[in-house]
Amino acid sequence: MKSVAAVLHEVNKPLEIEEIELDGPAEGEVLIRFTHAGLCHSDLHVMEGDIEGWLPMVLGHEGSGVVEDVGPGVTRVAPGDHVVCSFIPSCGSCHWCATGQQAICDMGASIMRGHLPGPRWPISGPGGRYGAMCMLGTFSQYGVISQNSAVRIDPDLPLDVAALVGCGVPTGWGSAVNAAQVRPGDGVIVFGVGGIGVNAVQGARFAGARYVIAVDPLANKREMAERLGATHSVATGAEAAALARELSRGLGADKAILTPDKMTAEVVAEAFEATGKASTIVLTAMSGFTEQTLRLLPGVVATLYKKTIKGSLFGDCNPTSDIPRLLALYQTGDLKLDELITRRYSLEQVNEGYADLLAGHNVRGVIEHQHG
Repeated sequence: MKSVAAVLHEVNKPLEIEEIELDGPAEGEVLIRFTHAGLCHSDLHVMEGDIEGWLPMVLGHEGSGVVEDVGPGVTRVAPGDHVVCSFIPSCGSCHWCATGQQAICDMGASIMRGHLPGPRWPISGPGGRYGAMCMLGTFSQYGVISQNSAVRIDPDLPLDVAALVGCGVPTGWGSAVNAAQVRPGDGVIVFGVGGIGVNAVQGARFAGARYVIAVDPLANKREMAERLGATHSVATGAEAAALARELSRGLGADKAILTPDKMTAEVVAEAFEATGKASTIVLTAMSGFTEQTLRLLPGVVATLYKKTIKGSLFGDCNPTSDIPRLLALYQTGDLKLDELITRRYSLEQVNEGYADLLAGHNVRGVIEHQHG
């Protein structure tokens, strides 16, 4: 079948809207009609070459939709089901899934190649064989994905906000709740409060943090963070460090969560300085694979102050259980999702959406797919 998609053919060039050819679902695969896709910064990392992916590639890894058809052996979903797409698949049987760490499922090894297990490449077009970002390619009207990437949700949930729970929301929320293990009474600093960081703020608030300091140079993002649970907001890491010491009688913050647009050595050093003894610093944001972002001198301070620096992928979440759990919290009003959507775009406006993201206008832009 045919579908219209936004395709990256060359790094540092705009996405191209083109018609692609899509094979039907094979063993263990699902044909999905995408209804919504989030404009996440990780796709921008691919567009700018920070993360290398197979090109041409249909971008988009945060999305929701309706199952149209399934291949042989599919048991997780059925035609007509509403689903959220998990940007990391979970096979359920590898060592990591079996030990409750679905965020690092072995199937994730090929997400930047973009093919399905086999390998199988169900997408083709004028540029030949196409990859799909995170084995999804949600910037397309239709996609063929692994059943291990599809999480069934209640049909009465709005699919626009549900799309956000495929990446940005659990990544931010889980960075606070799972990775940082924020506890009641903790002091927390969140560095960068865009589409991921603002959900780290929500997670820290829900976990009972005594104070949550949001750090961002953009006033509109600081304002949103305060609406969603930050007790304070500042423009710089230096201000956050001083404020944390003031609020803690000189101890410093207990937890720092790093979710800027791009990880840098400077922001890591600022977080290290702003936290106190026995603190935890969670590295969530991405950078280029050749960039050295950990330069902590003197490193002996980590030993003497018993500080922990840890990486977190997908907020250490297990998508098959945590995606429904987060949506349940949305239904009870404990997790805000509607407020995250700053602007909606058509697929043809995808490059405009990323220009708005780069300009700092959006917390989260969402593509609304048109069908018919």
